Amino acid sequence: MDDLDAGILEELRQNARASYGDIGARIGLSASAVKRRVDRLVADGVIRGFTIQVDPAVDGLATEAYVELFCRGTVAPRELKRILSGVPEVVDAGTVTGSADAIVHMRSRDIPSLEMALERVRVAPNVDHTRSAIVLSRLINRNYD
Repeated sequence: MDDLDAGILEELRQNARASYGDIGARIGLSASAVKRRVDRLVADGVIRGFTIQVDPAVDGLATEAYVELFCRGTVAPRELKRILSGVPEVVDAGTVTGSADAIVHMRSRDIPSLEMALERVRVAPNVDHTRSAIVLSRLINRNYD
């Protein structure tokens, strides 16, 4: 991957519907050269797919929180994944360094439904406790997946 490929990726991140001609005009390539590079980036697995992003509020998921998850003893990441996969309000999660075992991003329609989802996480066998922070306003949202 070179600087031109990086430029194509950045343009597609900004607008996945941009035409090859528009992208080429911004980075200094012809439309056909951009298409060849995009095809190669897809074939090489650099670009994994094209998608849309919908405002979660449209789906009734306007309430969001970040939750630190603290476990009793040592819990394998696959066990945490199993626990969290059963809670539909969990939209993202990962193990972390520090005192918490994992950080969990949750979305729900309102505070009562968030509380019910948190309770489903809290009652899991290996979970000791959680610490939550409800998002008041989004400042930056960059998606790199």
